[in-house]
Amino acid sequence: MNPPNNSAFLTLNAGSSSLKVALFSADDDHALVTGQAERIGAEGSLVLKDALGRPLPLAEGSLTNHSDALAMVIATLQQTRPDLDLAAVGHRVVHGGTHYDQPVTITPEVLETLEALSPFAPLHQPHNIAGIRAAQAAFPGVPQVACFDTAFHRGQPFVNDSFALPHRYYQQGVRRYGFHGLSYDYVTGELQRMAPHLFAGRVVIAHLGNGASMCAIHGGHSVASSMGFSVLDGLPMGTRCGNIDPGVLLYMLEQEKLNTAQIRQILYNESGLLGLSGGLSNDMRTLEQADNAESHRAIDYFVFRVQRELGAMAAAMGGVDLLVFCGGIGENSRVVRRRVCERLGWIGIEIDHGRNAESAMVVSSEFSRTTVMVIPTREDLVIARAARAAAGVQKKETA
Repeated sequence: MNPPNNSAFLTLNAGSSSLKVALFSADDDHALVTGQAERIGAEGSLVLKDALGRPLPLAEGSLTNHSDALAMVIATLQQTRPDLDLAAVGHRVVHGGTHYDQPVTITPEVLETLEALSPFAPLHQPHNIAGIRAAQAAFPGVPQVACFDTAFHRGQPFVNDSFALPHRYYQQGVRRYGFHGLSYDYVTGELQRMAPHLFAGRVVIAHLGNGASMCAIHGGHSVASSMGFSVLDGLPMGTRCGNIDPGVLLYMLEQEKLNTAQIRQILYNESGLLGLSGGLSNDMRTLEQADNAESHRAIDYFVFRVQRELGAMAAAMGGVDLLVFCGGIGENSRVVRRRVCERLGWIGIEIDHGRNAESAMVVSSEFSRTTVMVIPTREDLVIARAARAAAGVQKKETA
């Protein structure tokens, strides 16, 4: 299928308080527009930029909620590109349950299934669905494609897919789903293209950002992930607690008499780096600059848990051939990368401090038995490619 010159694909990635947007050319991976709405609500902000990085003039609107933010994005695109012809819209959907292990074109039946999964991802799934409905209303007749964060992990073995609960819970869908699958999909694709010998081996990808997780990947397939039933599990994050003894939750219920809404608020919004630093910040950049006891406490804990999780990943695969850092912290924090790797000589990791300071693609030394890389992730590109495939558009071959 040959698309018209003005045809494009829109990708939407709705988080709990953000909305990432990208507009891609129909026949290649060239981004025409990129941007993000942050802190959606009373203090929300929106920035959209063209392919040269120049800010676009924004249309009138508000950022009160996700629907309003998307409406403002759409109005800006229509205002700045009046001849825009969308071939498809791709959506990041956090939870696909056991139903979906690959992208799907959204039908009423699919949307009904996704809504039923909202209790499994209460802070993300409703926003994903709201984005789908808003895009359907704005672009009637344009195919909408769902790309799932859980799909990448659906082939994990039972021992990494289950909890030691009565088996009826597993049958009800209480299992380890894993998340950040779109990021892992992109990075493994880049590895297959750039370093197929490493791609074929035992890889750990550390997606470190405001949301953080790690994944053990053997031969291109997910073997184990730090996130489990929900996006709370595993590593500490910006405001999420990470791994926690369920007895703590019982203590909150029984001793502090908190209700589920209050506990959810603590676990999702008051914990992680923010909670560890005594409310100082959930942003690693701020913590590194603060250089005080509170920030040290949060960074120390974060680094320790990454190291500990890497040990578990190594055990799951019988070793590690490659460690990849990605995500906002993984790609940009020289301090975190250095500190994570400092105590990993036992697994064959030796970092090159000069390369790390430059954020080179390979930051391990020539003497390191295990390679360490930094690969910027592109979830939006994974979504765009899925939307292109669903629309039956052929990617233009480059020389």
